[in-house]
Amino acid sequence: MASLINIGMSGLNASQGALATVGNNIANANTSGYSRQQIVQGTAASQQVGGVFIGTGTTLADVRRVYNAYLDAQLQTTTSLNGDAQAYLDQIGSVDKLLSDSSTGVSAALSSFFTALQTSAAAPGNTSSRQLLLTSAQTLSNRFNSISSQLNQQNEGINSQLDTLTSLVNQHTATLASLNKQIAQATTAGNTPNDLLDARNETVRSLNELVGVTVQEHDNVYDVTLGTGQSLVQGSTSNTISAVPGKVDKSQFTIQINYPQSTSDVTSVISGGKIGGLLRYREDVLAPAMNDLGRTAMVVADAINTQLGQGLDANGEFGSSLFNNINSAQAISQRSLASSSNNVNSGNLDVSITDSGALTTYDYQVTFSSDNDYTVKRSDGTSMGSFKLDQKPAAVIDGFTMTLNGGDLSKGDTFKVSPTRNGASAIGVQMTDSSQLAFAAPLVASVGSSNTGTGAVSTPSLSAALDIYGGAALGLKQSQIESAMPVRIAFDEAVNGTQGYRVLNEKGDEIGTGTIVPGQGNKVTINVPVTNADGTTTQIAFDTTFSGSPGKGDSFDIKFNKDAKADNTNANLLLDLQTKATVGVTAGGGGVSMTGAYTQLVSSVGGKASQAKVDATANTAALSYAKEVRNSVSQVNLDEEASNLVKFQQYYTASSQIIKAAQETFTTLINSL
Repeated sequence: MASLINIGMSGLNASQGALATVGNNIANANTSGYSRQQIVQGTAASQQVGGVFIGTGTTLADVRRVYNAYLDAQLQTTTSLNGDAQAYLDQIGSVDKLLSDSSTGVSAALSSFFTALQTSAAAPGNTSSRQLLLTSAQTLSNRFNSISSQLNQQNEGINSQLDTLTSLVNQHTATLASLNKQIAQATTAGNTPNDLLDARNETVRSLNELVGVTVQEHDNVYDVTLGTGQSLVQGSTSNTISAVPGKVDKSQFTIQINYPQSTSDVTSVISGGKIGGLLRYREDVLAPAMNDLGRTAMVVADAINTQLGQGLDANGEFGSSLFNNINSAQAISQRSLASSSNNVNSGNLDVSITDSGALTTYDYQVTFSSDNDYTVKRSDGTSMGSFKLDQKPAAVIDGFTMTLNGGDLSKGDTFKVSPTRNGASAIGVQMTDSSQLAFAAPLVASVGSSNTGTGAVSTPSLSAALDIYGGAALGLKQSQIESAMPVRIAFDEAVNGTQGYRVLNEKGDEIGTGTIVPGQGNKVTINVPVTNADGTTTQIAFDTTFSGSPGKGDSFDIKFNKDAKADNTNANLLLDLQTKATVGVTAGGGGVSMTGAYTQLVSSVGGKASQAKVDATANTAALSYAKEVRNSVSQVNLDEEASNLVKFQQYYTASSQIIKAAQETFTTLINSL
């Protein structure tokens, strides 16, 4: 009865294997990435006895894991997408609140500034209201500075996270390479290392949480790539990635892959995982928001300074800047960043703002094809054209110009130009004396006391705006304007629907003539010659509007404003800036106000934040479903395993009974002899 004993022993062995497998499943029920295992039994070869074949028991053919490659691939993909979405959402939420909250955003501070300006305009001679305006300007400036600082801190935080995450990626890729080697060795020996296979899949899943990767399997080995095929793991070898300061913009870390003999920047091709989400957020939200905020701050400073420069302050002097000069030496030198790969003797570019209203929120790549020729491409991919560095005047591109700041330039040199990036951090209040706020118009008009007609005249304004940043040239221009006054416009009799006038200087000499159409508004430009110290003549031009019908001999006097302290003409023009389109103005018009520009920024970030919440929720649901489907196949079911445990215990007991029966039969046989 040896064959019966063997049959019983084979059953014992099989049931022991089954019990061990069930026990292993139960023990690993909470092990991440574990796939439940099943035994595979086979029938042992039968033996021929006479004319029949009798079975000889069972064999334990294999222990296989319950695994579906397609479901695992779905889990890997959704893990990558969810990691990306969650990282993006984590970043944008804080910025959305920062920009939109009344206690931290710019809207309330900008509104308070114009409210203070309105109060000052109503009482231009009131010292307290003037001082309140200076305080409001400082609050507005501080708010821009604070937001800019927090955005820069977030950028630094992203750099730190990228550095940490790339280190984790390298740990996972090294683990994958090691697992590939172990699995290859085990399968070569004809084994199926289930636990190693599970560990490898779980490592890939963990890797996808960090960065989106693609896996190709061949000969039981995983090759792992990212982006457009850059190799992270190939067989038993792995490459590392690093977060390093950018070649051009060192404040923004880039991702490079490190090969044995070279490195390659893969920032632009990475997607998925936390790293992909951080990079996507930085490009989609953070950098544009910094540029947008900077542009608004620059327009606020420049537009208000420029308008102040057109008026007179409480001391009867031409206006001074309220805010810092947007074209300070420091500002123009910081708007261009030279690539670290440029020629060692290459200089940098000075970027000056010529029209703050025409500025965009883009960055620009400047590439030199020679020491003088260069092309400009906007960050949205738009080519701005080809230019020469030495052309006069310098080419104006979206409201700015570029000149060489020392050194030489060579073919292949590249620069990143960010005209508005530092605008919000650079804005500051320059004025300390509120009496220097230029609320008055420099010129005033009066009606002749003996006039007989119905003619009226508007407050004159200079035809060409004064450049408040003009330095000595501005001072000369201001003195010329004062010297040009007063002038008198004397009207002749109306003839055939038109009426002539003469322009007389202080001595009564005629210096110009013109005509109007009586009975309607007539905007005219008056040119007044001024003789300079060197004998040359400068024309001072101003605009004014005549309405009504002046009588013959009626006159209107234009004078330099001697009572500037009580005049609010320029203050009202400053108030107009609250609603005037001053931001993003194109050649065809358009543009929005300062308040409108900031509102658009808040709306843009808010819209992206709302979409990020939707995306994160959807990806979380997709990941949950992928896990559920995968687990329905591969996860340990404790109820099922408990049932199997009872079944295989019975199997073991029954097999032992076979052996017992064989022994009893054998004993009976021996005793019968």
